[in-house]
Amino acid sequence: METKRRVLQLCAVDFTVKHFLSELIEFLEAKGLEVHVGCRRGEFWDELLARRYRMVDLPFTRGANPIANARALLRLRRYLADHPFDIVHVHTPIIGVLGRLAARWARVPIRLYTAHGFYFHDDMQPVCRCFCVAVERWAARRGHFIFTQSEEDRLAAIREGIAPPGRIATIGNGIDTQRFDPARIPATEQTKLREELGLSEAAPTVGIVARLVREKGVFELAEAVVEIRRDLPNVQVILIGGALPSDRDDSTRAFRERLDGLGIASHFHFAGFRNDVPALMSLCHVYTLPSYREGMPRSVIEAMAMALPVVATAIRGCREEIVNGVTGFLIPPRDSRALAERLRWVLTHPDEAHTMGQAGRQRAVEHYDYRLVLDRQWQVYERLMNERL
Repeated sequence: METKRRVLQLCAVDFTVKHFLSELIEFLEAKGLEVHVGCRRGEFWDELLARRYRMVDLPFTRGANPIANARALLRLRRYLADHPFDIVHVHTPIIGVLGRLAARWARVPIRLYTAHGFYFHDDMQPVCRCFCVAVERWAARRGHFIFTQSEEDRLAAIREGIAPPGRIATIGNGIDTQRFDPARIPATEQTKLREELGLSEAAPTVGIVARLVREKGVFELAEAVVEIRRDLPNVQVILIGGALPSDRDDSTRAFRERLDGLGIASHFHFAGFRNDVPALMSLCHVYTLPSYREGMPRSVIEAMAMALPVVATAIRGCREEIVNGVTGFLIPPRDSRALAERLRWVLTHPDEAHTMGQAGRQRAVEHYDYRLVLDRQWQVYERLMNERL
């Protein structure tokens, strides 16, 4: 009997495994590979074990603490020495560096990296940006291939000398467009959710999925709501998500204090981390993501698939997903006035908003179904396995 090829997927925390890697893990298993997953144990660990994922608890962090990362690197190096793999596939910036270095030390034949958005970006101080680019160049030389979720990242990587065209490919980001389909949400579930969250069915509703950290633009959203309620006094916001244990700043407390200070706390409804995101989105009239920095945000695609017009910042990823003026609007980062203006327009022009939402749904189905993303990765997996194993 032929021995299965062994793959190790590496990321920082089990939150990433559940929300961003599950389709890839199950796809590779279905292709006959034996997939293991290394990350820090967290609140989703038992759920992932129940799915029969082969989980490995590794002491990774999301931060840049050099001592913690050195310990994690040594622990990973020992693990790879004791457990040979044919492929190591790394995710997220810091693990992308540590994982490729450890895998090279262990002589793993195939080393892959998915850039879910390079850490360097246009709004970064030049010195910091140059440092981050240099780190990406150095790490890329310890690997064999890079997947980017956005075409903009691929072009930037080639331009900055991180990878030549033949060692990098855009795979996009993908969702289950059948699950994210407004036609599949029963009215009874919507009614139940409104009662649970204290939402008004008649009120104009804005949705956002985000961690409660400043760079997601939630403070700008609060300021925008102050403006919007002058014309739409009953406007309400469904905030799906919250703070992760690894988030270092205390933005949650600061954000709630800001809402109280602005007198708009009653307009915000906190849903927390949820598994029923499609149903929650179905309660909204518009979706927003006023982030400062993104890779290729999946929540924007989910909102488009739910036929919602999207108002987001004109940053990497968002400006690739959204067709400005067709599926939604792009606005400058950190501009609460522009955010308020566009959200208000969508909420007060229902016919045009409906047309935008339908265009977004069509775009999501044609370009961002997760099956397309998996197939693009598999083509590279197959080629490298044929060449290197």
